[in-house]
Amino acid sequence: MDTFDPILNWKLKQGSHAFPGQDGGTCINEAAIVAAGFPYRPVRSVQDMPDCFSRPICALAVQLNDEATDEERQHLLPFVTRLACADTAEVERERDVYITTRLRFRRSFRDRVGILEGALAIGRQADGTAPEEVRTRMAAVQRNAATPTSVADHPMFAKIKNWFGAAKTTEPAD
Repeated sequence: MDTFDPILNWKLKQGSHAFPGQDGGTCINEAAIVAAGFPYRPVRSVQDMPDCFSRPICALAVQLNDEATDEERQHLLPFVTRLACADTAEVERERDVYITTRLRFRRSFRDRVGILEGALAIGRQADGTAPEEVRTRMAAVQRNAATPTSVADHPMFAKIKNWFGAAKTTEPAD
């Protein structure tokens, strides 16, 4: 993560987000879209990714993102600039087989990150966007954010969370 820290102050979060906050606050794939120079968009499935992104790799990345703890998730930041690496149909099938055969059994987060690293080594590599350019792109999204933190793309979950949060604050003190 050291190589990505100087680029920005971006926080990866679980799930899809209607729009990022001033903290960044998106999933890995949403951050990767911005880093690659595309306008921000929520990602509900890998089909929402631009064509230059590898579907098997993005599917693994979102799985890692959503199953990780908040602390583990931040270790995915160095991969944000590497997901725009789609290749031929044959290479994409090879990546898919590589990932699928290695995920047959339950593995630790660290082991699954190793699988992501291995899948990224197959076929075309993402263009090496200059760190300053990535910083500029992502900082622009953060500056234009209307809220301090991102907004989850599932308003019902947010509403339920607010209800429970409100219930906690209205409980009488002992």
